[in-house]
Amino acid sequence: MDKEFLYNEIANGIANQIATGVLKTGEKLPSVRMLCREHSISMNTAKRVFLELEAQSLVDVKPQSGYFVSAGSYRNLPLPAVSQPSQVASHREPDELINKVYANMGSDDFTLFSIGVPAADLLPLAKLRKEIITATRDLKGGGMVYEPLQGNLKLRRMIAIRSLGWGGNLHESDLMTTNGAMNALAFCLMALGKLGDTVAMESPCFPGTLQLAVSLGFNVLELPTHPVTGLEIDALKEALPKIDLCLLVPNFNTPLGSCMPEANKKEIVSLLAKNNIPLIEDDIYGDLYYGAQRPKCCKSFDKEGNVLWCGSVSKTLAPGYRVGWVAPGKYKEKLLKLKLVHSISSPAIAQEAVANFLGSGKYESHLRQLRRTLQDNTQKYIHAIARHFPEGTKTSRPQGGLSIWVELNKGADTAKLYDLAIEHHISIAPGRMFTLQNQFENCMRLCTGLPWSPLIEARLKKLGDLAKVI
Repeated sequence: MDKEFLYNEIANGIANQIATGVLKTGEKLPSVRMLCREHSISMNTAKRVFLELEAQSLVDVKPQSGYFVSAGSYRNLPLPAVSQPSQVASHREPDELINKVYANMGSDDFTLFSIGVPAADLLPLAKLRKEIITATRDLKGGGMVYEPLQGNLKLRRMIAIRSLGWGGNLHESDLMTTNGAMNALAFCLMALGKLGDTVAMESPCFPGTLQLAVSLGFNVLELPTHPVTGLEIDALKEALPKIDLCLLVPNFNTPLGSCMPEANKKEIVSLLAKNNIPLIEDDIYGDLYYGAQRPKCCKSFDKEGNVLWCGSVSKTLAPGYRVGWVAPGKYKEKLLKLKLVHSISSPAIAQEAVANFLGSGKYESHLRQLRRTLQDNTQKYIHAIARHFPEGTKTSRPQGGLSIWVELNKGADTAKLYDLAIEHHISIAPGRMFTLQNQFENCMRLCTGLPWSPLIEARLKKLGDLAKVI
């Protein structure tokens, strides 16, 4: 393994244990020599691990004693509580608020903490432009010809190969390409349910997914969700008689950034299969892990073909390309029929370009850098929140992904905070956007995909000052 990659992977793994509380304040870390033995690395590589952790203000060094978890790190902010949504399915959309927030999307005049994508500065734009030119040259008809219904073969092959890393063991024939992950989710919902059916989701949940389900005539049952471990399994068990299908984001969901433990994923897959309830798995953030390795998906444990695994490159590589996919399991024919009716084909040039990028090895190199940047951003953002926000503020402990969930004191109204912040050219995503119920009014999501800078810190300070007066 490349030394640069190895030391970052080890450092990220330790940082993740600190972030999630596995390693406590003041706890002693393994020595340099012990790290060498445990990971079969050189002394220089082990020292680089600790230098990286020191640079992130996560560890302190004590002469003749070793390395210790820093008492000043962001872990001292308390976690938000497990969500407690109503057990009655709802469809009350905060349309006006959502429209207001997304009206600023693409604007260069605002600091967009509200939009959950990496900034263009973090994406390999020049390399992707070259792939577009190559795709135009190599594709039949210059990319003007329809792709096969299942989508670009090369892209499906690359996705199948990458699935081996998380235990998916997919074949290219198992996959169908789509126009982004939202298109994949829409096909899944249309194929599996009907008007008036109930779909279970985490709470809080991405606004676009909530709006999609409601627009298709579903009732949405929001379930209690832990900020670290994700969906509460006992709540799902209790809800089984009420639901017709389930749509979950087990890996680094937005806005919490939680990651469901493998044992929970396995149990949920088995539980839903036994009750003949399909599981739509949105894995759009799975590649943005901060730990030592990519987490498995629910699809990793799917023996019945009951899990429909969806993904895209919208959060990792090219939001505007709208390249997504789904492995629909036993529902493949239903989804292919829907794709034929609704879109016939996916954009050939964008698919070919992404396939080439994935196959070149450039994607893994890009992901390593992006994950390091997002983890570093997350830590710096939370440090700034700890310094500048009101006493009593709580934050999630993202283990990956692009967002931080911030909970202010009871009585705070982040919709009002949005109005105040926008006057200073700062856009946030108020918590009420992430639910169909009257909850999370004192919460907000902040995107960590903006590169850290003095301006970002100043904007977070201003946001904290405004939060003190609402």
